[in-house]
Amino acid sequence: MITWDYLPYFGLGATILWALGAYGAAKERRALWVYGFTLAGLLVFLSFVIGMWISLDRPPMRTMGETRLWYSLFLPVAGLITYGRWRYKWILSFGTVLSFVFICINIFKPEIHNKTLMPALQSPWFAPHVISYMFAYAMLGAAFLMAIYLLFFRRGLTQEREIDLTDNLVYVGLSFLGLGMLMGAVWAKEAWGHYWSWDPKETWAAVTWFFYLIYIHYRLASPRDYNKALVLLLISFVMLQICWWGINFLPSAQGSSIHTYNME
Repeated sequence: MITWDYLPYFGLGATILWALGAYGAAKERRALWVYGFTLAGLLVFLSFVIGMWISLDRPPMRTMGETRLWYSLFLPVAGLITYGRWRYKWILSFGTVLSFVFICINIFKPEIHNKTLMPALQSPWFAPHVISYMFAYAMLGAAFLMAIYLLFFRRGLTQEREIDLTDNLVYVGLSFLGLGMLMGAVWAKEAWGHYWSWDPKETWAAVTWFFYLIYIHYRLASPRDYNKALVLLLISFVMLQICWWGINFLPSAQGSSIHTYNME
């Protein structure tokens, strides 16, 4: 039976494979090298997630540490999609580094993981809702990296060409963010009798969604004003971080929010 204690082994093995895939992309090796090692790493890490799912008798999505597992998994997925579509050879390296950081956080800050799951979380909407959000976070995280790259390391024509990639990442991320919100609303109606309650988590989810929507509209209204749009994208990512984990520390969520992650 796979337990949390096995994370260092699976995490290190997956990271090594992801790093080999990223190295192949950076050195412009054959696509088989890049896809082979990256997918192998994904299979290794996915086997740990599935093993945890089986051993816990529930999806590993209850605590903040468990959601970080999905983020560590989906970052290389987002990187591989970006590489496959636009051949940006550095994106896999960024994804690998960030995934490794989240794995290390989970290793050095372990949490208690048990089979307890409150009745509301036993809904069939629970897993697809969280998975949709985690994939959206990964795509928007990649967009954030692109914004940093374009603001501080690329200018002129290169910036003009590559901001289209940033837009595409935001389109995909915002779509999955919206899908996750819709599934969450249906789940809330089933579990608590109403689609929306202005819970702190729900409020910040709406704020995050609107900030990314504002970014898209600003890009359409001012397509040549790259820097302001990229700054807006950075601010949107800050809103996303507050939505994801920052609300756990907000006074309005203490003891009242049904969405704050249980750390026990």
